[in-house]
Amino acid sequence: MWIEILQDAFFAAVAAIGFAAISRPPRSAYLFCALIAAVGHSARMVMMADAWLSLHIVAATFLAAFLVGTLAVFFSPVAKTPAETCLFPSLLPMIPGIYAYRFFGGLAMCLLSTDPAGFERSFYLCASNGLTCLFILLAMVVGATVPIYIFKNISFQATR
Repeated sequence: MWIEILQDAFFAAVAAIGFAAISRPPRSAYLFCALIAAVGHSARMVMMADAWLSLHIVAATFLAAFLVGTLAVFFSPVAKTPAETCLFPSLLPMIPGIYAYRFFGGLAMCLLSTDPAGFERSFYLCASNGLTCLFILLAMVVGATVPIYIFKNISFQATR
C-alpha cells in the first residue's frame, strides 16, 4: 500500500507542477504546489481505500480539498505568494475526469439509443456519473475556499 501512496503522491506532484507552469508563478511556489498536491491527492486516496474510513469519493474529496486549502494558506507566506497560487494547481489533479468522460458517453448513448431498455441504462449511467462529477467539483470548490475565509489573516498576509 505504501508504494501505491507514494506513486499517487508523485504523479499528483508532477501534474501540479505542470498545471502551475501554465500560470507562471514564482519559482519558490513550484515546490509548495507539488508538496500540497501530493499530500492532498494521497490523503483522498487513503480516505477512500482505508478499511476503517472507506469514505465515498465526494466526502473524501471535500476533506482532501479542505486539507489542500489549509496547507496552501499556511505555506503561502513562506512562498511569498497568494494562497490561490499554490491552491489551484494543487487541486487540479483531483478533477474527476473519468466521471465527466462517462457522463458525456452516457449522454451520447441516450441520444443514440433506439430501444427503451438501452435508453434507461444509458440514462442511469449518464445521471449517476454526471451527479458524481458535479458533487466532486462542488466539494472541491467548497472544501478549498473555506480555509481561505477561516484563516483570513494568514491568507491575506502574503499579499501585503
